[in-house]
Amino acid sequence: MTRSFRWICEATDGAARAGTLHTAHGPVQTPTFMPVGTVGTVKGMTMDAVRSTGAGIVLGNTYHLMLRPGAERVKQLGGLHRFMDWSGPILTDSGGFQVMSLGALRKLDQDGVTFRSHIDGSEHRLDPERSTAIQHALDATITMCFDECPALPAAPEAIAASMRLSMRWAGRSREAFVQREGYGQFGIVQGGVEPDLRAESVKALTDIGFEGYAIGGLAVGEGQELMFATLDVTTPLMPADAPRYLMGVGTPDDLLGSVQRGVDMFDCVMPTRAGRTARAYTERGHLNMRNARFATDSRPISPHCDCLACTRHSRAYLHHLFRANELLGPMLLTWHNLAYYQRLMRGIRAAIVDRTLDTHADHLRAEWAAGDWSEDEMPRPFIPPVP
Repeated sequence: MTRSFRWICEATDGAARAGTLHTAHGPVQTPTFMPVGTVGTVKGMTMDAVRSTGAGIVLGNTYHLMLRPGAERVKQLGGLHRFMDWSGPILTDSGGFQVMSLGALRKLDQDGVTFRSHIDGSEHRLDPERSTAIQHALDATITMCFDECPALPAAPEAIAASMRLSMRWAGRSREAFVQREGYGQFGIVQGGVEPDLRAESVKALTDIGFEGYAIGGLAVGEGQELMFATLDVTTPLMPADAPRYLMGVGTPDDLLGSVQRGVDMFDCVMPTRAGRTARAYTERGHLNMRNARFATDSRPISPHCDCLACTRHSRAYLHHLFRANELLGPMLLTWHNLAYYQRLMRGIRAAIVDRTLDTHADHLRAEWAAGDWSEDEMPRPFIPPVP
């Protein structure tokens, strides 16, 4: 294990943890949400805008970057940090999920996956060694081991076979990983929603030994209740001195419930994708900015937000931009949603430190259920008449 890549727990409240992840590219306070920058960009955002939201770490993707512009080109241009103007830590997904989702365009064997590019049909090969080498070329701060992501629903026997293949690939990924000061590699726990398979997977990964551990194969249609039940049996088995990362999750309530179950790190396309489709996340739930009721609403999206959309523009303006199909609408709303997610995580972390997380969680859920602010709670600003 590299010494300078380490996660230090600073406070607990029940199963929830507040800590700091120390890396070669700077520290990250946890719990944390990682904006998704799949192809070297968070869609619709400059990296200055991403930084302004309080994000401390972002995510990139091996599959997409290997196809375009190519990992070697990124390396020649100074690595992904320089390429995308992000000096902080970057976690790169291994590409396994994207390859497995190609369906007929890919062929799986015991050693890896051969697939055809969704861009131009060219043939490529990914295996644990190749995926790890690509992430090294990108200069990923956190490298993910290459795993298989089975399509669900599936029989327990198929999930077990897939999990065991992923564990063999995890061992190969670890052997291929180049240890560097301040860099880390995460193993990925698989096993569907089967408690015994999740336990077997955790043991296999901890026997190999990684700097961090991810939970994969959830948020794929099983529903929140079953996802939380799986976390309830999985996270207590995971090393207490290493960061825990739940991949591809999720809604604000998903994040809150997962933190309460001991998860430290998250990523999801939800806030950015929602920003492109007029959905705004707020302390009072989500709002559809295309809704006609916002056409004359001069209030900000949220009175608690300091993003550019809320401090400089009204709901009516955002509504107009989306109705007019102007690019600025998705850009501003993406900014707002990422700012909300970061503010949410900061509040959760503060509650863990204060040991008031359950009370804070009850308040958050009550506010989400309450719906949009009324005129009494957030009056419209006075607009002087035109002379």
